[in-house]
Amino acid sequence: MSLNIGGDMSPFATRAMGMALLRGVSHLHFNLDKTLGQLTARCLENQGNATAPATHLPQSASSIHTPQQPAMPHTTLASTSPTTPTIHALFEPQTSTWQYLVVDPTTSTAAIIDPVLDYDPTTQTIRTSTADALLAFIAQEGYTISHILETHIHADHLTAAAYLQSRLLETQPAASTPQSRVPICAGQRIQHVQTLFAQRYSIPEAEYRTTAFDKLFQDDERFQIGSLGAVALHLPGHTPDHLGYMVGDNIFVGDSLFNPDIGTARCDFPGGSAESLWASGRRVLGMAPETKVWAGHDYPPAGRAVVPFGTVEEHRRLNQHLKDGVGREEFLRVRRERDAGLGEPRLLHAALQVNVRGGRLPAPVGAGSHGSGSGSGLRLLRVPVRGVVEW
Repeated sequence: MSLNIGGDMSPFATRAMGMALLRGVSHLHFNLDKTLGQLTARCLENQGNATAPATHLPQSASSIHTPQQPAMPHTTLASTSPTTPTIHALFEPQTSTWQYLVVDPTTSTAAIIDPVLDYDPTTQTIRTSTADALLAFIAQEGYTISHILETHIHADHLTAAAYLQSRLLETQPAASTPQSRVPICAGQRIQHVQTLFAQRYSIPEAEYRTTAFDKLFQDDERFQIGSLGAVALHLPGHTPDHLGYMVGDNIFVGDSLFNPDIGTARCDFPGGSAESLWASGRRVLGMAPETKVWAGHDYPPAGRAVVPFGTVEEHRRLNQHLKDGVGREEFLRVRRERDAGLGEPRLLHAALQVNVRGGRLPAPVGAGSHGSGSGSGLRLLRVPVRGVVEW
């Protein structure tokens, strides 16, 4: 069963106890070149062929209609009034990612935040087990999805946004046509990040410019999740496009602040800025003490279970990088020293190429693109080669 938290909040350290085990789910394994292509055909209109990459996504055999067990949220924070959301926090352990369902208790309308698409880099295989378990949970609870919200273009996991959007076209009557499909949303500055990585990986403009995201929020733009008010807040630093989503006394901060005993996210990606992250962190820590800060990931030290949130008050006392008493210059020094020792994320290249497309895969390579039809129909990703590359 999920851990239901209501009433008075426990301190951050005690909140880690009682971790619920994620319910086992079957591994739904795609024929990526056929089945997933058919599934997302509506989302791939007007895309050109991918250019010469170095890895391909192989075939496998399984039906997309395989029954799926509903996900079991790690934590459910129950609504305490018609104006406060119910929040389900679902942890994806392979990428240490928190996915969230934010639910209006009055209408059962919900938003999905930062969903995960499963990817095995050793076999270049995509599965949808995590996303299908989320869909099964949504169906079980009777929720209607109004938004798929991305905090930024992730470099550590592939987004399931486009896959979920496509499946919801089939399962959710209100999203039964492309014109009324559930929008994939991000911040307005994501276009700069798309352009940057599209150039790096030679991604055709038709595959990301107008097809990836349905709604780009302006800074501090307000929107509705059913009858609940929400705000898109610009929280740059980790990336320049980064958003947080505020719903009631909850803020979903993605990869800006982590839990207090970890601190903050790295700032060494293109367009990242320790100065901006300092300002974003102070903005969040200037909110009401009881505000819950829901993290995008958790990497707990030994002996601690994963935890989805800490309060602003806890961050001000305990955050390793931003607690009261830490000045700007000290933060910048610590953050930059930490970043200098970090390696690149394990799924970096696949994640960026899929995520700038909003979770859509590269268009299949046409017959003859690589001579004698070799590689025809494959969906390809580029991987840079380093070291000695000429001899």
